[in-house]
Amino acid sequence: MPNPPLISPHLLQGLPPVVAKDARVLVLGSMPGTASLQAGQYYAHRQNRFWPFMGELVGADPVLSYAQRLNRLGAAGIALWDVLACCERDGSLDTAIRTDTAVANDFAGFFDKYPAIGTVLFNGAKAEQCFQRFVAPQLRGATPVLRRLPSTSPANAATSATAKLAAWREALQAAGVSGLITSV
Repeated sequence: MPNPPLISPHLLQGLPPVVAKDARVLVLGSMPGTASLQAGQYYAHRQNRFWPFMGELVGADPVLSYAQRLNRLGAAGIALWDVLACCERDGSLDTAIRTDTAVANDFAGFFDKYPAIGTVLFNGAKAEQCFQRFVAPQLRGATPVLRRLPSTSPANAATSATAKLAAWREALQAAGVSGLITSV
């Protein structure tokens, strides 16, 4: 009997999309970090700024339960997903993703199912790079507006939290997100 194939201990499976039928904006990461995969929740690392930003921008505050935060995002027309369905990575850093093992999610099917999505916001450079490499060449027809934002990861210390929040606020305003909290 042949030996079973070796499976890498670093092969990671992403999370399913979180999306309401009428979502207009899709926020894409590259692949969830270790804390997110263990929790089964997007942006679960306590130092990641995503949920504090969404709290300030659409009321999806980190003090709310995860389900309540997702409901607030959905009410604002914001969906969450990652570019990669699976990949090998040692640790949580995007720089450790082995692109030779990366498999993208099915975006053609996703955009067919959710045609109201008109804007894709990349949470950092790696998400944008992976999308351009693995997804964009396969897309047919009209594509959404694509825009890279500063990563909300604690590993991205080059940009201040204030500047990151301002960039996210402007991008959500440009995308026409409903219920955007405009006061600072």
